[in-house]
Amino acid sequence: MKKLSARRRHPLAAVVVLLLALAATGGLYTAFAPADKAQAETSAQSLAIDEGKKLYAVGCASCHGTGGQGTTDGPSLVGVGAAAVDFQVGTGRMPAQQPGAQVPDKKNIYSQAEIDQLAAFVASLGAGPAVPTEEQYDPKGADIAAGGELFRTNCAQCHNFTGKGGALTEGKYAPPLDDVDPKYIYEAMLHGPQNMPVFPDTTLTEKNKKDIIAYLDTVNSDDSESPGGMELGGLGPVSEGLFGWIFGLGGLIAVAVWVAARTAKAKKS
Repeated sequence: MKKLSARRRHPLAAVVVLLLALAATGGLYTAFAPADKAQAETSAQSLAIDEGKKLYAVGCASCHGTGGQGTTDGPSLVGVGAAAVDFQVGTGRMPAQQPGAQVPDKKNIYSQAEIDQLAAFVASLGAGPAVPTEEQYDPKGADIAAGGELFRTNCAQCHNFTGKGGALTEGKYAPPLDDVDPKYIYEAMLHGPQNMPVFPDTTLTEKNKKDIIAYLDTVNSDDSESPGGMELGGLGPVSEGLFGWIFGLGGLIAVAVWVAARTAKAKKS
């Protein structure tokens, strides 16, 4: 007992007791807190999936099948991911009003919370692109010039040089991009809606996508309006001159042909 009492009076005894208390507290937290947090997250995710399944059964199952396997009226949703649902439902394209060559955007009928629940359910059917974070699609600080080069290389063939849209074949079209939320542009590149090709991160990196969004935001801002008149589809800084050259020169050629024809006719007579 005397030895134990002596050890208690040792100068380092208080430090040892404090370290043991901290170790015990950390061990208890590690054992119980993370499990509770993970359980809460799992419970919330399960609830979102269950609610999304109910919404899906009412608004989507008739075309895409009860298990998302697809039918003759709608493609399979297995593996499309949450980003595709957020885009299609958020832009009002889904549920579609009627079949056609292309489903146009319209006012959506779901709240964002309901869209998140639908996305959670569809994501549970198979792994796919997740909804991007604001940091991923925020154009601030992006390279606008690089975005312009990427857009002209990969997108302008369908969407026009400044995203004004364009006609495709068989009644299809590339929609204009001048008033589209950056999140939806990013999601469209992730999953390739309708006629659009898919641009995964292996093709266009996260930075590339952000640069493209920044370019579109810049060329379609109020400050970028054409000072010389009509934009003519954003063909470039000399589009008005090109228009005048083609039609002006064409008019002169037409006049020259007419004068030559009149002259030849007068000589014959």
